[in-house]
Amino acid sequence: MARLDLSAFAPNDDTPVFVISVAAELAGMHAQTLRQYDRLGLVIPSRTKGGGRRYSQRDVALLREVQRLSQEEGVSLSGIARILELENRVDALRARVTELSAQVEALQAGSGRTTRVFSVSPTGDVYASRLGERPRTTRSQALVVWSPHRR
Repeated sequence: MARLDLSAFAPNDDTPVFVISVAAELAGMHAQTLRQYDRLGLVIPSRTKGGGRRYSQRDVALLREVQRLSQEEGVSLSGIARILELENRVDALRARVTELSAQVEALQAGSGRTTRVFSVSPTGDVYASRLGERPRTTRSQALVVWSPHRR
């Protein structure tokens, strides 16, 4: 089963320009089918102030994919709804992984600058040291490693 890659569209592909009759013709289906898909939440077009439906190029591509899944793959409309929901979820998770990976890289790149090592004397005096450097000579062998909480 081929997966529709909606990320290939340019931002202007989301511009709602097609009335329902034109979108139906471009998608190769009846306008009533588009209304049904809208009611089921499969392809939800933008609305004008008067309530008219307006479809974008991305919507038309999604309509074609819904039709393909239904006719060629034999998937029920509820199955298609679930597939689309899961694909949206996967896309959101991929975006989150990318975001978190960037955060991890930033933290790793900056970790050498923000990590501090402190030594504490038996009297409670605190001495800052560089990472990997032995603490000042004290009778205590205790070492405290502190890393500031980053957001």
